[in-house]
Amino acid sequence: MYFPTSGVEVFPLVPFLVAFAVSFFTSMGGVSGAFLLLPFQVSVLGFTSPSVSPTNLVYNIVAIPSGVYRYIKEGRLAWPLAWVIIVGTLPGVFIGAIFRIRYLPDPKNFKFFVGCVLLYIGTRLLYDLTERASAKKTKTKELEERFKARSSMIRKGLESGVAHDAVIRTAHFSFTKYSYEFYGETFSFNPIILFMLTFVVGIIGGTYGIGGGSIIAPFLIAIFDLPVYTIAGAALLGTFLTSIAGVAFYTLIAPFYAHTGLSIAPDWMLGALFGAGGFLGMYSGARVQKYMPAKTIKLILGLVIVSLSVRYIINIF
Repeated sequence: MYFPTSGVEVFPLVPFLVAFAVSFFTSMGGVSGAFLLLPFQVSVLGFTSPSVSPTNLVYNIVAIPSGVYRYIKEGRLAWPLAWVIIVGTLPGVFIGAIFRIRYLPDPKNFKFFVGCVLLYIGTRLLYDLTERASAKKTKTKELEERFKARSSMIRKGLESGVAHDAVIRTAHFSFTKYSYEFYGETFSFNPIILFMLTFVVGIIGGTYGIGGGSIIAPFLIAIFDLPVYTIAGAALLGTFLTSIAGVAFYTLIAPFYAHTGLSIAPDWMLGALFGAGGFLGMYSGARVQKYMPAKTIKLILGLVIVSLSVRYIINIF
């Protein structure tokens, strides 16, 4: 099948299956999987024009709702956290879109940029698995072990339903402090600090075409010491809404860059195909996340991401 906007020719089932496999694993860590689908489009499908960034965002729009729905249903979406992420990343996404078109139209330079972003994401996840990092996260580690054990009992039929204390409850929310309770533990952070961080992340996400969730999630886990079981839903919701804004912005500014000959607007059909696979993959991933050890989720994501980043960075030399 030929996709005229991107110039890609591929059997329709391929993007669907690739997106399903990627999103199944990444959604467990609060990441849509767009950061891995973009390298696939660039390196395998040969889709290297600026249009690949908003096409990746179309995938997010179609795929993410199923995962978010599952987290909401299980009471594991921290709404204040999600809104801080959204408000912070939105302005940055618009800046990132302009940066992508003006300064990174060349595929080689864009791949190097992608490699640097991936390297950061991957190394942060892998560092979180080291003994040094684990020593600083005793409370989070113990909670994840208890939650995993409880979920295992449910899966084996020894217990039923969702534990009453395995639902996220807001304890306090203000401009300077957000606290929530989950599984008998309380976690808190400063929303202002997270807001400043998400603004920078929004610029990177808008340039890359990932919405920012894949960068925010490792930060929330590694820097803010929040358990992966509580941040996944908020990170995905933030990525979903910022992706809508990003696609709209790329589409609106495309006519202003028509004279450059660059393809700017998203390839809606290709993005929708990726999104359809991601829709099923995210729902499945969100549903089984509670049965997967947090360490396994981080290890899989970290190794895949680092290997891709090294490949892209080396290519520029």
